Amino acid sequence: MSTTTTIRRGRPRENRLIEKLGLPSALLWGFVGLLLFMIGDGVESGYIAPYLADNGAGSATNAAVIISVYGLLVTIGSWLAGALSDVWGPRRVMIIGLGLWAVLQVLFLSIALPTQNFTLMLVIYGLRGIAYPLFAYGFLVWVLGASPAHRLGSAVGWFYFAFTGGLPTLGSLVASGSVPLIGPYLTFWVALGLVILGGIITLVGLRKAEGGGRLAAPDVSTGRSLINSVAIAFTNPRVGLGCLVRVVNTAPQFGLFVFFPTIFAEDLGFGTSGWLQLVFVLGAANIFANLFFGVLSDRLGWHRTLRWFGCIGSAVSVLMFYFLPQVAGDQYWVSVLCAALFGVSLAGFTPISVLMSLMAPGQKGNAIAVLNLGAGAATFVGPLIVALFLNLVGGAGVTIIFAALYVLAGVAVRWLRVPEDAQEFIDAGQPLQAPIAGDTN
Repeated sequence: MSTTTTIRRGRPRENRLIEKLGLPSALLWGFVGLLLFMIGDGVESGYIAPYLADNGAGSATNAAVIISVYGLLVTIGSWLAGALSDVWGPRRVMIIGLGLWAVLQVLFLSIALPTQNFTLMLVIYGLRGIAYPLFAYGFLVWVLGASPAHRLGSAVGWFYFAFTGGLPTLGSLVASGSVPLIGPYLTFWVALGLVILGGIITLVGLRKAEGGGRLAAPDVSTGRSLINSVAIAFTNPRVGLGCLVRVVNTAPQFGLFVFFPTIFAEDLGFGTSGWLQLVFVLGAANIFANLFFGVLSDRLGWHRTLRWFGCIGSAVSVLMFYFLPQVAGDQYWVSVLCAALFGVSLAGFTPISVLMSLMAPGQKGNAIAVLNLGAGAATFVGPLIVALFLNLVGGAGVTIIFAALYVLAGVAVRWLRVPEDAQEFIDAGQPLQAPIAGDTN
């Protein structure tokens, strides 16, 4: 038999299957590694605050200070991941993120915690906040640059499936099994091992994949890219508007977490455990919905999915989440259903990452940097709205304000238009890996 008869034509069958699921086959191991990396990063999420309070921070307030500094550095790292990926390339940014996470975790575990030094804990743990965004969001820029334009929604859906599946969902699950067996301190070391394993799988698995190099034009310096990553929100108003839509995406979620625990745990009598179970339901529903809406948006349209399922869906579901359980009283299943619907509708915002990258295809990393700034801003905009209006209009009024913001975001979607030059790449099903003609913003 001739050897030529054994050669398959076209792509291997397994690659075709992977791509039917919306996964870019060349980036498959990147998603696997990202999931492991984020599981490792999420291991500590459920017990880090009380552990710090009991082991050197001195009090719950000091532990909150450490975690707040960590959160601030996460926001900065999220911005840097996009801006630096443009000029250094996503691969280099991810390597730096992995290295920083590992080194700072070792310092945290071998020096800061054993000495129970509050200052060292604040500095080392806080700085580690920069690391995971560099790795994770650097990979997001890679995904957006290397995926076929007509499959961007699916690819982003898989990214958030891996991201949120690890942090905090499966990460907390690992901790729930590990802490009783080996204790919280050794569990931190388990987290380090998972992060390193995930990072190695990603970087080795992507060693031949395209899209990991420099994205910006040769004359763009690092300083210029950092400046552009902020200026683009003003020079390209569509990107700035997209940032605001991203703020609206999760600001109500963080705001609800300020006063909903009292409503569900005390007013409705479900207790703290009942409220925490609702949070888990919301998160679990959101994980799988991210994947669903990513795939759906490629077929239905990114704008339609964002407007109707994300913005309008969230406006309806956030009102249901507040009002229906109070009408139903002790019918806990109603609260579970409302939490799940809210988690699903939040995932309807998945296409905003696609639109942000396409609205400035020549500055993809900078556009994602602005998007990440919006994500970080949401963590304090939501609680700020609650602080300003809760005493004035009560929980019902604040919830209505959040619903109104979602409606306004839905109206704003009409202006998130993709440039004609980028649309040509979409129609051709090609990835947008480099600056294109006409993109000067």
